[in-house]
Amino acid sequence: MKLIKIVIIIMLIGLIACEVSQDNNKIKETNTFSNSNKKYKIALVMKTLTNPFFETMGKGARKAELEHNIDLIVKTGSQETAINQQVSIIRKLIEDKVDAIVIAPADSYQLVEILAHAQKEGIVIVNIDNKLDTETSAKYHLTDVPFISVDNEEGAYLATKYIADQVNKVSRAVVIEGIEATKNSQARKAGAIRAFQENPQVVLVDVKSANWKIEEAYIAFHDLWKKHGFIDLVFCANDMMAYGVVKFLEENKIKNVKLAGFDNLAQTAEYIDNGIVSATIDQQAFEQGYQGINTAIKLLNKEELESLNVTIDVKLITDK
Repeated sequence: MKLIKIVIIIMLIGLIACEVSQDNNKIKETNTFSNSNKKYKIALVMKTLTNPFFETMGKGARKAELEHNIDLIVKTGSQETAINQQVSIIRKLIEDKVDAIVIAPADSYQLVEILAHAQKEGIVIVNIDNKLDTETSAKYHLTDVPFISVDNEEGAYLATKYIADQVNKVSRAVVIEGIEATKNSQARKAGAIRAFQENPQVVLVDVKSANWKIEEAYIAFHDLWKKHGFIDLVFCANDMMAYGVVKFLEENKIKNVKLAGFDNLAQTAEYIDNGIVSATIDQQAFEQGYQGINTAIKLLNKEELESLNVTIDVKLITDK
């Protein structure tokens, strides 16, 4: 009996030792998994939240955050012209040692130097919406930065051509552009001018900046109206500026002006239904935010990108 008890005790000790060994292996495996799946800290830096376009972009980024279990930090300037504020935001993100910065820059030139510094510190940079200037990027050695956006020139061309094709007499036209030092504003201005110039009955009388803002667009269009008289066709480089033109037209009870915008904001759909705005462009802000974060994650995971340039389709939204 004693011998049997001794054998049983030895067997139990062996089983316990085996279970402990298995538990230790499980702990090691768990720790290895945790270390190889770091929760990335990624910042989305946008121009402002006063424009609903960027709210939608942020929602796209949040979708990517949920899918990939990252720590998403959303930062914006107080307004679309707050370039120095964006610089300060990036400087703080460098100090906080974020893993990646996905940025819709307020300016194509002045953000490059600080972003190059961030890249030198090992932070992944992804450019969305408004393209950083290529020559300035080369000057500060900001390299291999993916760019995700739409063809802004083509979008502006489509919206402007839609209203230009509707005239059957000699008509005056104006372009109200955004911030002059941004690539997307420059491209939209070029697309609008091209569309107007293709129609021999359209006379482009002026181009004026309103810095993406409703109030500035109101003042700009007031000045253009005073200078040139009745204006038949207007292209605004974003919907917010188009709202400034709408305000002027409504206050002065002016009709029969064909107006095109860019962004397809919610309010614009109502204006289109009421015949106040003729066309706008949906540049899929949600998709830009979503793809921007996904691209940053791919780079952090050392995945190869098919291309550094991703062009998202534009959609022409009209009153027909």
